[in-house]
Amino acid sequence: MIEVLVVDDDTRVARVNAAYVEKVPGFHVAGEAYSAAGALRLLAALPRVDLVLMDHYLPDGTGLAAVQEMRRRGHPTDVIMVTAARDVSTVQAAMRHGAVQYLVKPFGFMGLRARLEGYARLRRTLDGGGEAEQAEVDRVFGALSAPSEPDLPRSHSPTTAELVRRALMRAEGALSAQETAALTGVSRQTAQRHLKLLERTGRARLTLRYGGAGRPEHRYVWATRP
Repeated sequence: MIEVLVVDDDTRVARVNAAYVEKVPGFHVAGEAYSAAGALRLLAALPRVDLVLMDHYLPDGTGLAAVQEMRRRGHPTDVIMVTAARDVSTVQAAMRHGAVQYLVKPFGFMGLRARLEGYARLRRTLDGGGEAEQAEVDRVFGALSAPSEPDLPRSHSPTTAELVRRALMRAEGALSAQETAALTGVSRQTAQRHLKLLERTGRARLTLRYGGAGRPEHRYVWATRP
């Protein structure tokens, strides 16, 4: 069983990511942390952590700084960056600090599952030990490859997509496009487009509220919520 520490500044996002991890066979969530200091404390306290899902934007620093401190303290734990940071300099820094994968928010279960399954293949390949021929080296590096999620349509802004995703994840129940617009500061039409995309990609579920005369109101709830 691969033991995973989930790190995210948003407790609800951390819980959703942890739920995703638990759905992938062979993976178990060892703990959740919501700050760099909390992640370092858990790494020291938990019996074993094989993999850290590390957010970059944390309340007491950056995820990359936390990874640097992990290495300084002698933690060899593997890291997959899971963050909305998409600038090239951050991606390059993550590579230099030994991140085995980099997953850009927003993403769904399929995106994370592909990375975790690739990581599991990598571990199985490396567990054999010994010397490797070029073909074996290629298999090691190829084990981390994973199909990326579809790009957002041109009419969808990544920043707005993240705002809508977080609003839906934080909501106590289903949201309408108008309610989502009020929470995020975007127009109702923009909120509706992003909600429909989340529903089409399986990240949100559509529910209908029937009132008086006329069409029922479309409401959306994050897919992992019962």
